[in-house]
Amino acid sequence: MIIPRRIAAACARGFTLIEVMLAVAILALVMVMLAGSFHAVATSKVHAEGRLDVDQQARVILTQMANEIRGAVQTPGPTSRVLLLGQGRMQGGVALDSITVSTLDPGHRRALEGFGAEDTISYTAVPGVRRGRFILMRSQSSSLLGIGTGRNAAVPVIIADNLLGLHIRYFDGNAWGESWNSQSLPPGRGLPLEIAIDLALAAPNGAALRLSIMVSLPMAFQQW
Repeated sequence: MIIPRRIAAACARGFTLIEVMLAVAILALVMVMLAGSFHAVATSKVHAEGRLDVDQQARVILTQMANEIRGAVQTPGPTSRVLLLGQGRMQGGVALDSITVSTLDPGHRRALEGFGAEDTISYTAVPGVRRGRFILMRSQSSSLLGIGTGRNAAVPVIIADNLLGLHIRYFDGNAWGESWNSQSLPPGRGLPLEIAIDLALAAPNGAALRLSIMVSLPMAFQQW
């Protein structure tokens, strides 16, 4: 078979420099688009996992606080040592409330029978290292004979270092209040019927994750 001279010359010539450069540019553009897509997927995955971790952290904190508040002590018969102090506080337009409660259900102490002696639990917020973020501290001491108080008080532990806000409200049966002081109330009326807790934590990407819980106090209903 005889190939025409013009066709043979075209086949021998190959690709021109412009054609090669155009092919490389198209390939580079495709690779950049793929890399951008992979980066977006990886970033979204990291942010989603971080938000899930913060969501789990917030749920654990709220569950523990709810259990401890639910175990607040008040007996209908003999006068019991009722202690529930809630203080509303604002800092930079952010609610950073604190609460102290004497409870039969301290979350950081195990008992074989499921409950034990009263413990006093406190939650407070202090400024953190990063601006706009705070540290949620928890302290625990025995309510019996002042054990674990004063010089023997346990060192507070850090529950969260990404706190954005903690708002606690108290319902006395008629209205909601921003603070509570059981020591200023008559015997048998030292506990609110319900407590609402709004917690805000910062996710790794800086977005706020907000969760709320409503807690009913069983021993408070004995006073009505």
